[in-house]
Amino acid sequence: MDCRNRKQFLARLLLALAVAGGVLVLGSTEAMAKAKYVFLFIGDGMGLPQSNAAEMYKASLAGFDKPGIVKLNFNEFPAQGMTTTYSIDSLITDSAAAGTAMASGVKTTNAGVGVDGRNKPVKTIAEMARDAGYKVGIVSSVSLDHATPAAFYAHQPTRKNMYEISMELSKSGFDYFAGGGLVDPEGKKSKMQGEKVNAIEAARKAGYAVVNDVAGFKALKPGQKAMFINPRLQDSQAMAYAMDNAHGDVTLADLTAKGIELLDNKKGFFMMVEGGKIDWACHANDALASIKDTLAFEDAVAKAIAFYKKHPKDTLIIVTGDHETGGLTLGFAGTKYESHFSRLNGQKVSYVAFDEKFEALKKTNPRFEQAMAMVEQDFGLKATGDAKDPMVLKDYEMASLKDAFARTLAGDYEKSKNDQEYLLYGGYNPFSVTVTHILNQKAGLAWTSYSHTGVPVLTTAIGAGSEKFNGFYDNTDLFLKMTENMGLKSKIIYLSQAN
Repeated sequence: MDCRNRKQFLARLLLALAVAGGVLVLGSTEAMAKAKYVFLFIGDGMGLPQSNAAEMYKASLAGFDKPGIVKLNFNEFPAQGMTTTYSIDSLITDSAAAGTAMASGVKTTNAGVGVDGRNKPVKTIAEMARDAGYKVGIVSSVSLDHATPAAFYAHQPTRKNMYEISMELSKSGFDYFAGGGLVDPEGKKSKMQGEKVNAIEAARKAGYAVVNDVAGFKALKPGQKAMFINPRLQDSQAMAYAMDNAHGDVTLADLTAKGIELLDNKKGFFMMVEGGKIDWACHANDALASIKDTLAFEDAVAKAIAFYKKHPKDTLIIVTGDHETGGLTLGFAGTKYESHFSRLNGQKVSYVAFDEKFEALKKTNPRFEQAMAMVEQDFGLKATGDAKDPMVLKDYEMASLKDAFARTLAGDYEKSKNDQEYLLYGGYNPFSVTVTHILNQKAGLAWTSYSHTGVPVLTTAIGAGSEKFNGFYDNTDLFLKMTENMGLKSKIIYLSQAN
């Protein structure tokens, strides 16, 4: 074989091996393209059980007569990975450490925001994107100074420094903030000395159009730096649970769509969108509230998918969880091998909305029967009826509700009381928690914790360079994969070195 033919043979052989081994994928147009428009969706507390429960619930709504799921849109993405979540000092992370890992590529202590384990500030991917000419948006269904959103723009040794975090928001120079409010805008809880500037006024002075009404939100136009605080806040300056929304309320999907409208430009954008109340519902062991917020999160992802279809070569969408919350299990000893997700439809409100109604009832010195009437109305559980009806409470369930009712009236459910109280109710309203536990168990769901767990989470991706998100990797690798796809410096950058 002469030299020319040998070269042709080797070229064909290498091509055949590349195709057979999947190597050619790395040279595809989508893989080689720079990710110009990047969406990072974080379902706070959303582990595999949370997303799978939402899929099973969707199947029940679709009327499946056999076990099955209706996939969430992001679980159909071509790239599928498993991501470990531990922090530098614990196998079980908190949202601050997990957010920092994803945003800056470093492990830090639980509670650390935008700093490494020695409290040294580390540049975030959002700040890197801003400096590279991208527009940047931060969206969350909880307060904008909460751990996950803060991890992308703030640098504090503890997430508890909420005033300091909110002051960093206005200094970030990011283009769009939207979601809940600020927990400590006046610095009442801050240990900073001297006169304090209101954080919302600081944002206005920094050039942000600060709006907190629906009309103002709809009127926001590209070119404005915007900060939108949802006009309807439910608990701790967070948006309402999706299942408690009223007609016309602004949703996470609306915030995402507006972000796309405001951020879209020729240089590209980076937008982080957090479904924060998935986590809050799971802390309280409220399965349906978690499921409904997961579905609202899916609706937000749908807005990014629609944008991706218009710009498939330039867009990257990543969806992940920062950790799992509650130790949710898809199975309960009382139902053995059976699941009945349709039974969750008896629930009409979240535990928070029910707590508010119960507090109003509590002022009237109520009887147990009055509370049970509320339970039947809001959760579909019945005190009396046909014993074959699964929604009719059994004797032991009634006994546990009566005990929880008495404890709630007495106000005897602080986390500090004793370990047994915490294991039973997690510091929440005992009556509400007992009601949700009973309903969840009838559906075939159960919980192991009122806190986070250390199990890996699912990460999915679609678009430019999305194949990098296949496999098994750590949450710090998300930062490296994203920066590489965006053409940014794919390394950890300390702020002292940034300039």
